Amino acid sequence: MKKTLAFLSSLGVLTFAGSLTVFASDSTTAVSQNGATGAALFSTLILPLLCLAFLYFILIRPQQKQEKETREMQKNLQVGDEIVTIGGIVGIVLRVENNTETVIIETGSDRLKIRLKQDAIRENVTARELAAAEKAEKEKKKLESSPISTGKPKDE
Repeated sequence: MKKTLAFLSSLGVLTFAGSLTVFASDSTTAVSQNGATGAALFSTLILPLLCLAFLYFILIRPQQKQEKETREMQKNLQVGDEIVTIGGIVGIVLRVENNTETVIIETGSDRLKIRLKQDAIRENVTARELAAAEKAEKEKKKLESSPISTGKPKDE
């Protein structure tokens, strides 16, 4: 038993009433430590705040932006658009009912008609293809109008 108590006290697990006097300090030491504690508290709060700001700008803000674009796409559906649902169903919009926020699509060769909520639509393939075509045309015009040489010799 004495060996166990000696071992635990050497590890600092057991403390005695006489060792509590170490924590007593006078008022001048407390005042000087108070200023250091304020600086330590300030530096301790900076890192979590920076982490929160980092998470906001890297994770939360882009997700909110993507959700806003998706809602906008769902509101701007038109008859004839080819869409893909969350479940992977591909179809063409036949009718958009704004009052009930539903869409009737036609899918498959047997002309199956399905009624869906607008929230179930993941992407508008027609709008994506039009945007890609416009972007390619702008890039083509930009390359044609740029004065940078392509490396081909000019005919003289």
